[in-house]
Amino acid sequence: MIRNYFKIAWRNLLRNKGFSLINLLGLTIGITCTILISLWVQDELVYNKFHENYDTIYQVIANRDFNNQVFTDRSMVLPLAAELERSSSLIKHAAVTTHPQPRVLTHDNVKLKKEGYTVSEHYFDLFPWEFIKGNAATALKEPNSIVLTASAAKAFFGIQDPINKVLRFDNDRDVKVTGVLKDIPGNSTFQFDWLTPFNYNDPRTKRSMNEWVNSSWNVFIQTVPNADTAMLNKSITQLKRSHGNDDISSYFVFPMSRWRLYSDFNQGINTGGMIEYVRLFSMVAVIILLIACINFMNLSTARSEKRAKEVGIRKTLGSGKKQLILQFFLESMILTLIAFVLAVATVVLLLPSFNLLINKHISLDVSGPIFWLGAVGIILFTGLVAGSYPALYLSSFNPVRVLKGSFTAGKRTILPRHVLVVSQFVISILLISATIIVYRQIEHVKDRDLGYNPDNLIMIPSTPDTDKSFAVIKQELLATRMISNVTRTSSPITEVWWNTGAPDYDGKPADAQIIMGGLGVDVDFSKTMNIKMLQGRDFSGTPSDSASMILNKAAVDAMQLQNPVGRQMRYGRTYTVIGVSDNVIMTSPFEPAYPMMIMYDPIRSSMNTLRLKEGIMPQKAIAAIETIFKKYNPAVPFEYKFVDQEFQKKFLTEELISKLTNIFAGLAIFICCIGLAGLASFTIEKRFKEIGIRKVLGATVRQLLLLISKDFLKLVLIAFVIATPLAWWLMHNWLEKYTYRIDISIWLFGIVGMLVLLLALVVVSLNTIKAARTNPVKSLRTE
Repeated sequence: MIRNYFKIAWRNLLRNKGFSLINLLGLTIGITCTILISLWVQDELVYNKFHENYDTIYQVIANRDFNNQVFTDRSMVLPLAAELERSSSLIKHAAVTTHPQPRVLTHDNVKLKKEGYTVSEHYFDLFPWEFIKGNAATALKEPNSIVLTASAAKAFFGIQDPINKVLRFDNDRDVKVTGVLKDIPGNSTFQFDWLTPFNYNDPRTKRSMNEWVNSSWNVFIQTVPNADTAMLNKSITQLKRSHGNDDISSYFVFPMSRWRLYSDFNQGINTGGMIEYVRLFSMVAVIILLIACINFMNLSTARSEKRAKEVGIRKTLGSGKKQLILQFFLESMILTLIAFVLAVATVVLLLPSFNLLINKHISLDVSGPIFWLGAVGIILFTGLVAGSYPALYLSSFNPVRVLKGSFTAGKRTILPRHVLVVSQFVISILLISATIIVYRQIEHVKDRDLGYNPDNLIMIPSTPDTDKSFAVIKQELLATRMISNVTRTSSPITEVWWNTGAPDYDGKPADAQIIMGGLGVDVDFSKTMNIKMLQGRDFSGTPSDSASMILNKAAVDAMQLQNPVGRQMRYGRTYTVIGVSDNVIMTSPFEPAYPMMIMYDPIRSSMNTLRLKEGIMPQKAIAAIETIFKKYNPAVPFEYKFVDQEFQKKFLTEELISKLTNIFAGLAIFICCIGLAGLASFTIEKRFKEIGIRKVLGATVRQLLLLISKDFLKLVLIAFVIATPLAWWLMHNWLEKYTYRIDISIWLFGIVGMLVLLLALVVVSLNTIKAARTNPVKSLRTE
């Protein structure tokens, strides 16, 4: 019997090729989107889970309260890890690392910039990476040792054994390769090419190990099983305060399970992070699949008249309702199975482009149990949902009425179809509205006044050699007549690397705690960046500048200073404010400008910044710049970045969401149009004779078009009324997380409504015009 059901189902699908192909297209698109989104979601959900100590690893971070402005800080003092491991029975191991460091590694003629960490002795106890060569116990015992990843080792040594080979590290010292790790998975928080140990004999490291005020490192701990984290938080805070005045900070441990998905903090409260996008796109995957299922329902019921006699005859010959339901479910399952196979093939073809879009390296493992469980789940869900309404509806036909020719579907079947179509258009309007609002928000922030001109600015990393020869490098750069200004800074203009409390000054309230950024600069800083000086002057390079300070407008406002120029600031030593600069957006472009204090400190340079003259060809200028830097900095590969391109990276997450929303909104509206075409086909099929009679009585094509279209336009209008407040509420909540944001205009929804209405009218018109132009004699003599 089952074999017979399959045979009949297959014949029905082949007999109605147009219907089957349209349904197949909708289901294939829906399943393809679901698989792609599921792969992305799965990759996000398993972040870091490959670690053996996943459940007991934490990072130590702090909430620092500056005058009721809480700043969540991951930077810790260097001695904290060792002291925690020594003093707390709840901690099994503790390790400290630097922030990621790009360094130039050299072997023979191979000179590459690779990123890595300097780590303490218990790092491999917390993070037991898989060793290909060497072992965790001895790999980082010696100060001048280095552990490479497999790809980094291959880049330097090819197929040779890298163990005990020597690399030149930043043209400063030699390091010996003592271990090779398997390449780090893409879904790991730690991404690096090398690891080196702290050299505790180094004078600067020795000094930092005795300082409890300079927070520049990351601290990680592994707790004993089932450790009381509340007690641990309290003990870390007490320990830190016992080593100095730190009343504004509250320390706590942040579990590895939340590093990726729950990384955002606002006023010290963990507010979420990537989990918001995981939930959003999981919902989008289900919605698109449901839209495809709704299409199947609509298109199946559109053919109900053609299947009515089949049902009537089969019921007369003894088929029960359950048998008919099974028959129709098998048809939907077969179509879903074919769609799934096509979707898998499509995913394989699209994965390289999809990975490029989302900047990941995910793959589809068709041999794994997770794939087959997911496949069975998607096929069953789609097949059952898509086939449910047609199966129940078609199997309920009265055989007597059908065979007598008096069968009519009745109004009871119209409402469910209308509800389904309205639901499709509500979702489409939501997605289109969200796409436009996300795009407008990104463009709004991109058009924001940054306080400086990022165009034609080039950043080149500093090295000891460039710092030593900076004066002559600057002179030769200006002599090319392609460079207008040159300066150097302690951090890029696109980032703040130094956070600190505001300096002391006369009249400062006793309880005033303000968090500020710090920046060390050389002469011509404001000139090179095109930053406007609101009061006073820029640094001129005179000896008095070493005791001078510039504040930006945000700092002056936060400190409530009147006439700041000439004021004395005490920050370790006494500085004189010589100028007030305009605000510069260095951190998040979506947030207010950061209060900044700028000091004359050319020695601690990390970035050289050059401004090209207007009209100069960048390629020509870069060639000249490279020649000069290679002349004075031969040991380091020439590397440069355009400031405007670096600033654009701050929009990566929002632009990714915008692109994905664009794609899924387009696919949703496309599938929705297929559903609308199905409903139009159903309506025209039901009113075919009516159309013929109206034509005989003199109705024009335009009148028939209006007659048929008005019913569908009502559905779109109902969807618009439902979707508009819902879209406003959802997007208003999304915009709330941005301080600098757009206002949502009601006209936007009007434009979206008109767009969807026009699209619906085109789809319906294409079906209606074809029926309206049919010879009425043909429709009236059908039976």
